[in-house]
Amino acid sequence: MSRISVRGLAVASATAVTTVGAVVGVASGADQGSSEPVEAAGTTTLLADIPEGQQVQQASLTEQVLAQSDAADATARQTAEQAARVQAAKDASAKKKAADEKAAKAREEAASRGNARASFAIQASYSTAQVKAMAQQIVGSGQFACFSNIVTRESGWDYTATNPSSGAYGLVQANPGTKMASVASDWRTNPATQIKWGLNYMNVRYGSPCGAWDYWQVHHSY
Repeated sequence: MSRISVRGLAVASATAVTTVGAVVGVASGADQGSSEPVEAAGTTTLLADIPEGQQVQQASLTEQVLAQSDAADATARQTAEQAARVQAAKDASAKKKAADEKAAKAREEAASRGNARASFAIQASYSTAQVKAMAQQIVGSGQFACFSNIVTRESGWDYTATNPSSGAYGLVQANPGTKMASVASDWRTNPATQIKWGLNYMNVRYGSPCGAWDYWQVHHSY
């Protein structure tokens, strides 16, 4: 019930009590043989005609109704404010979770992409450890294990490995080896060139080194 309707009810109730009281009082007087004329039921009774004690009682009743209305309004406001605080906390938590998940996904993607543009000093020869370090930087930690599984089986990490029957060459056994010239002309002697070519080949054909590794495990080639 709204504050306006409660106030209206209080006033209506007070008016009704006043009117009924007046009528009953007049009727009682008439029964006792009073010579005063009896007012009709619809006659308006003024506040001055109501005994003082009844006025105070009616005023007290109205104040109680209004006080109850004020208390109900205050409770409703408190409930709404509490609900708003709870919802705001939930929204903030959801936003933080989404931001954390987005950041984690970005880190994972960055780790998977690696750095295909990385450059390394040219050397006369490279150790297996150096070649693997290059691959991990170029391929990225998220896909390196799959890339390593393929290279280990294709060339044993020998960047000069040559297949005498097919002519496949290098770490990833490009066939023919001249395909790797699309990256750089030093494809015969630079492991980084071979790794970059192999990573691009796996990404284009299988979606990723791990996709290529899944295929390799079934067909023993890629």
